[in-house]
Amino acid sequence: MRDLALCLILFFLAKRVSSVPTKEQFENCLSTISKNPRNLTKHTSDSRLYTASLKTSSPSSNFLNLNFTSLKPILTLKPKSESEIKKAILCSKKLGVQVRTLSGGHDYEGLSYLSLTPFIIIDLVNLRTITINLTEETAWIQSGATLGELYYKIAKTSKIHAFAAGTCPSVGVGGHFSGGGLGAMMRKHGLASDSVVDARLMDVNGRILNRRTMGEDLFWALRGGGAASFGVVLSWKVKLARVPEKVTCFISHSMGASMNKLVHRWQYIGAELDEDLFIRVIIDNTKGGGQRRVQTAFQALFLGGVDKLIPLMNQKFPELGLQAQDCKEMSWIESVMFFIWKSGQPLETLLNRDLRYEDLYIKAKSDFVQKPVPENVFEEVTKRFLEKETPLMILEPLGGKINEVSESESPYPHRRGNLYNIQYMVKWRVNTVEEMNKHVTWMRMLYDYMTPYVSSSPRGAYLNYRDLDLGNNTGSKTSFEDARVWGEKYYRGNFKKLGLVKGKIDPTNFFRNEQSIPPLFNFSKDKNQMYC
Repeated sequence: MRDLALCLILFFLAKRVSSVPTKEQFENCLSTISKNPRNLTKHTSDSRLYTASLKTSSPSSNFLNLNFTSLKPILTLKPKSESEIKKAILCSKKLGVQVRTLSGGHDYEGLSYLSLTPFIIIDLVNLRTITINLTEETAWIQSGATLGELYYKIAKTSKIHAFAAGTCPSVGVGGHFSGGGLGAMMRKHGLASDSVVDARLMDVNGRILNRRTMGEDLFWALRGGGAASFGVVLSWKVKLARVPEKVTCFISHSMGASMNKLVHRWQYIGAELDEDLFIRVIIDNTKGGGQRRVQTAFQALFLGGVDKLIPLMNQKFPELGLQAQDCKEMSWIESVMFFIWKSGQPLETLLNRDLRYEDLYIKAKSDFVQKPVPENVFEEVTKRFLEKETPLMILEPLGGKINEVSESESPYPHRRGNLYNIQYMVKWRVNTVEEMNKHVTWMRMLYDYMTPYVSSSPRGAYLNYRDLDLGNNTGSKTSFEDARVWGEKYYRGNFKKLGLVKGKIDPTNFFRNEQSIPPLFNFSKDKNQMYC
């Protein structure tokens, strides 16, 4: 049976490759629209980081290994104007080519620059202007900008403004905003997508729509539903947050017998603390004296001074034993540097778009926890971590502002009732199939072990920690019903509305990838209907 499947895959691949338009054909198409097609570049992989993760992260890994490594983009465009994006979309439609839109290139499964079928890449790196309006306390941000560039611009403009989004500065705003956007200030100001107040989208016909012209349903879908399913978001308008001129950060490390007890206790208070206080837990390995050991770090941001933080910690989390000398007051932008372990370095570090995981390959997964996990589970996790060189778990508390937004108010549904989210990750350096399979198998076993202790029916997952293990589309004719396998894990009850929005804005499913939203139509009565 496996040999038959392999033969079918090879047949499918050969058929696809034989009909792939050439780079010259695409350039000729662009020339018919414009006499001077500019900014055409040869494709180069954005980083070693993502390719291996993509190859090995599907239950049908043979399928992905063959196809993703066999097809490269016809070309990569780096447009300097919105009109060039329109030309690329129209030519892609004409030639039957898919579009991959690259903002920061952080998609954990590489879906912003890899594809099963012939495709081009629209790299938005040249479209990253940020315009701040302090009177309105808003900012317009082009989708090619990174979080670090946004934070830097805000800090150079105001000492009392910030934006609540992720902690990794090289992440592109395009993908981050459209997937939700967890971050260190989310308990106070919500997700990044919660602060989006307008957007400019180019649809399948090359029209540019804003919030008024696209309508509230499509605007709703862009804020957490994965914008790549609906078109190319050109820019976002966000509401800035006010922050005190001084905030407080601390990091407290723990190893040994007390470590798991502290993590267990944190579960009961992390989501219930004052919304000004964010304490996340980082579990990883360290080598002390040449011996591999598991350590835990409690990393925190408090939107206030040390004088208010210490009494709060003594009341809510005395087990950590935090003292004033363990804390440091700083500006908000300095806290951004603190969270990426770059304290004391120039702020221009935030502008480094290559600030990633060096040359490591990764596999990541996610979970949401609704009831405190028993202490013995963390003891087992500790044992499993000792089997690997660079495993990682990050536990981030929810609650606060996140709970004030209903599950259906945006596509991101993991709100009230969830204590914290988990990001699992394993990293490795050697680029061989054997090494990849070994690490990915370990990750899947850890994920399976955690099943009884996390959300269920469905087991929740975070879109921005993309995971093709959850399931994937098989092409333009994937049924909505089949896609529910993975769609409801990311979006829960919002998946149906996302499908209906998709059916209106992109009924032919032009904007698609291996985990895009398939179109759903109101007139369909057959749950197994195939949508084209």
